Amino acid sequence: MAPNPALANGDLPDTALHVLLALVQPRHGYVVMKYLEEISDGEITLGPASLYTTLKKLSAAGLIAELEGEGTRRTYRITPAGREVLARNVERRRRLLALADRILEEA
Repeated sequence: MAPNPALANGDLPDTALHVLLALVQPRHGYVVMKYLEEISDGEITLGPASLYTTLKKLSAAGLIAELEGEGTRRTYRITPAGREVLARNVERRRRLLALADRILEEA
């Protein structure tokens, strides 16, 4: 799989951000989908194709790693590099929301 330039520079699309957040605790793919749907009260829903494509891209970028010894299920966890990228993306989104609030208050 070709490297994703956005992931390489740490600019995460929403789906990748959601998956990284879910992998703060090790989880396997199906549990990631169910966890995100449950924790967001249905606001975040990922289909299997989207989830597994995102997992492959995050793994190729070194932002997540697969754990060994889980039988047929693949369990993933966020890497230290993934935590750094996640933190930067969360902060960037906080700044964007603060700016949006300022703009809307001025209107």
